[in-house]
Amino acid sequence: MQVQYATADPHAPPARALRRWAEAALTDDVAVTLRIVGAREARRLNLQFRDRDYATNVLTFVYGAHRPLEGDIVLCAPVVRAESRRTQRGLEAHYAHLVVHGMLHLQGFDHERPLEAELMELVESEILTRLGYPDPYA
Repeated sequence: MQVQYATADPHAPPARALRRWAEAALTDDVAVTLRIVGAREARRLNLQFRDRDYATNVLTFVYGAHRPLEGDIVLCAPVVRAESRRTQRGLEAHYAHLVVHGMLHLQGFDHERPLEAELMELVESEILTRLGYPDPYA
């Protein structure tokens, strides 16, 4: 598992924390790169791959369906920080949630339909509780 920092954000979590959160969400073999970026890169990727012209908190890219699964998870530091302030959740807990969320997407979880969303939220809550963080959906 690789970790890349494409921003100098001093509040970005250390690589060992990112790896710990990602490993806690593993249900399958994966080869993943976790990348922390600024708003410009997040906006460009969101526009290029999702046709949405804004920086978003997390993007998951899956490359093929062969094992081990391969992909990238991109976290936008300024968006994560702003959401953490707005929701009054701790920054570390919010990063942990988004890493877990991205890892579950990489492994095939989704939240497009109500039952899928319910399952994904349940799994996220269980993982985050095990990690010692509050349930983000409570």
